[in-house]
Amino acid sequence: MTVSSSVAPDLAPAYHHPTPLGTTFAPASLPALLERTLAANRQAPFLHFLGRTYTYAHIHKQAVAFAAGLQALGIVRGDRVGLFLPNVPIYAAAYYGAMMAGAVVVNFSPLYSVEELSWQVGDSGTRVLVTVDVPELYKTASKVLGASALETLVVGSLADQLPWYKGIALKLLKREQIADVAYGANVRSWADMTPDRAPAPVEVTPDDLALLQYTGGTTGRPKGAMLGHDQLSVNAQQVASINPFGNPSGEVFMGALPFFHVFANTALLNHAMVTGASIAMVPRFETKQVLETIQRYRCTGFPGVPTMFQAILDHPDLAKTDLSSLKVCISGGAPMPGPVHEKFEAVTGVRICEGYGLTESSGVVSANPYDGTRKRGTIGQLVPGTEVVLLHKEDPAKLAPAGEPGELAVYGPQVMRGYWNRPEADADSFVALAGKRYLRTGDVARVDAEGFLEIVDRIKDMIAVGGFKVFPSVVEDVILEHPAVKEALVIGVPEEYRGEVPRAYVTLNDGATATGAELADWLNAKIGKHERVDMVVVRESLPKTMIGKLDRKTLRAEVL
Repeated sequence: MTVSSSVAPDLAPAYHHPTPLGTTFAPASLPALLERTLAANRQAPFLHFLGRTYTYAHIHKQAVAFAAGLQALGIVRGDRVGLFLPNVPIYAAAYYGAMMAGAVVVNFSPLYSVEELSWQVGDSGTRVLVTVDVPELYKTASKVLGASALETLVVGSLADQLPWYKGIALKLLKREQIADVAYGANVRSWADMTPDRAPAPVEVTPDDLALLQYTGGTTGRPKGAMLGHDQLSVNAQQVASINPFGNPSGEVFMGALPFFHVFANTALLNHAMVTGASIAMVPRFETKQVLETIQRYRCTGFPGVPTMFQAILDHPDLAKTDLSSLKVCISGGAPMPGPVHEKFEAVTGVRICEGYGLTESSGVVSANPYDGTRKRGTIGQLVPGTEVVLLHKEDPAKLAPAGEPGELAVYGPQVMRGYWNRPEADADSFVALAGKRYLRTGDVARVDAEGFLEIVDRIKDMIAVGGFKVFPSVVEDVILEHPAVKEALVIGVPEEYRGEVPRAYVTLNDGATATGAELADWLNAKIGKHERVDMVVVRESLPKTMIGKLDRKTLRAEVL
């Protein structure tokens, strides 16, 4: 089954986003879009950071200066510039500034170890790396500088990005929180890299490569998804197009998602930039700080992952926090547990809309409408300009039988060009159908008559139980209905007779008491015979990824 405006026009009347499904968007370079927004209102706020506000004019000026600084180092079109940063204002200036110089940005998680960062620096060919003088980050980055082909480390001052009084307090009272940076020929300060002069003009086009975004992957080394200015600019416009509330420049987004992740890169940074909206950002997700930030800056939208919304529900300050400015929360990155979804909306009065995307699609493929019709438990309807097909689970060269789930494959202007130096991975990741190149997602989905998509599970996560296929998420959804259960992951473990058998790992709500045996008996009475778990393991915590979603891959590695 294909879902698109051209192949399935009968679905158009049931399309609930405010912009028609068949809408197309003009690609542009990200610096060109920033210039357009700047021309509309130079002094509009762009970033709010711990009490200090940065205007579009300020970030643009720093970006232009950084482009000049990069050129002075010999950076030319196509060179790679890495960002090893938490959510701090210089992220935006470095991101757009590198692109103004014609460079390709490479995002690195600030949680990376020396080995992880060194490998990705080498794989991408990163020449310049930008970080901040937080001791843990500087220590890691400086070791990579000495053990890789990295040429220059640029270090920004955290204190200089804070309000003046907070910056002074950090320097005077919390000196141990500032790294002792050994500046020199190969270690430059952000101030030195942002001279007060314009860069030599570089014609940056929509066809140019803009970003290498490394995927977590399910096996082996991460792969760098090649995202062009065209893919990123169009996806930001697609996301902006589904806002039904009017006056997009008046939106204030809660910026708790890490900018280095593709979800935040599109749904926060580039989305705000193309519409002139602002972001109230925090260095990392800390629940109390997030609640204070929402209230202080009257945030209107909050993109996050399910564990963030669970953490807000669990925090004692929620009851005294004014969330009335929030129009909608957008949940992505992982399935939203039904009980969390329902409780969050009941307690806060704020609507949660689930969406879906992946690194290889620049961030966003679909979302539930922010207003009007939505369907809980689904990933909503496609953003305009996107098409999908469902592939046969056993033979991706064929479509799934009508009415049956299949592997979701995506076609649209936001889909990546391919993997950096991985032609063999490209061959496995795309399938040609009807003259179009569809991206295989590895997610098993079904689609209803209105074009609402539901992710059933991952192809590689399906558990083979004596010839039957068991979807872990189906079992997880059931056990999450138990009042004692807070989080759940189900994996397959080897069994001699059936090959594999499901096993559940859970954490409990505060104050709840339940044994694994009790939970297993309760669960197995509610699911099919082939889905029954051999046991339920109660744990203090479950592994999570760097953006806070439950990590089945890591759990499987721990157990097996």
